[in-house]
Amino acid sequence: MASTARPLYQQLSRNITAYPPEEAREMAFMLLDHYFGLRKADVLSDKPLPANRTEPDWFRVIERLNRQEPIQHVIGTTIFCGLEFEVSPDVLIPRPETEDLIRLIMHDFGDEMERPVSVLDIGTGSGCLAVTLARFLPQSDVTGWDVSEEALTLARRNADKLNADVNFQIQDILNVPAGGVGQFDCVVSNPPYVTRSEAAQMDRNVLDYEPDMALFVDDADPLIFYKAVADFAAKHLSDKGMCYVEINERFGDDTKAVFSERGFSQVQVYKDIHGKDRTVRASR
Repeated sequence: MASTARPLYQQLSRNITAYPPEEAREMAFMLLDHYFGLRKADVLSDKPLPANRTEPDWFRVIERLNRQEPIQHVIGTTIFCGLEFEVSPDVLIPRPETEDLIRLIMHDFGDEMERPVSVLDIGTGSGCLAVTLARFLPQSDVTGWDVSEEALTLARRNADKLNADVNFQIQDILNVPAGGVGQFDCVVSNPPYVTRSEAAQMDRNVLDYEPDMALFVDDADPLIFYKAVADFAAKHLSDKGMCYVEINERFGDDTKAVFSERGFSQVQVYKDIHGKDRTVRASR
């Protein structure tokens, strides 16, 4: 086994064969960063590997990657908004596009850091949105809902590791009790929005390893969760409250209409870094 970074990086890149070479190289960088704390510059300058390192089972790591298991599952974590989150097959892996929700919320509420802001994250999964907002808005009162006990267990671990105060609850947005929920200044959600008919175009590393219930909706009613979120927010947002959702790029105008039809004003669709409709922001 190599004693410096560059030969190991080259060996890993060659052996990751299930992906195009450019992706394989990025994965090799991620592995060296995760296991040895070596950045790209360290690898390219061929720094020595840490003397007290614990070598992973590289054969097993490569085998899992070549089965197209997500690298985030192999190493057990991912980075979201600069914070390291534990992930597992029980939750969606946080995507860079989802960070757009955080940017929008911080734009609107960042100046409110001196007063309490009540936040609800619907379908919290790993807790990436709820935990990040609890960290970035330290005076906030953050609640995270999910229908999965396994997801909530993971979200609580992430909150504990990142010193975030979040109240996680099991709750189904499609069946919210009539009373006792309270009011919120900010409601945010990244709900299931991939239609079943889109599955044929998706990669194995998503289809085989991430939870169906967090990904898919029926083609017959692809906006079911947005209708539920908008109905809930219309009743439970404070007077100057805001609602933010991540969306299917195919349904930007349709999702905007869901909120407009329920009395929201200033409903805006925002594009992601790829120029695709990705988020909707709606105010009371």
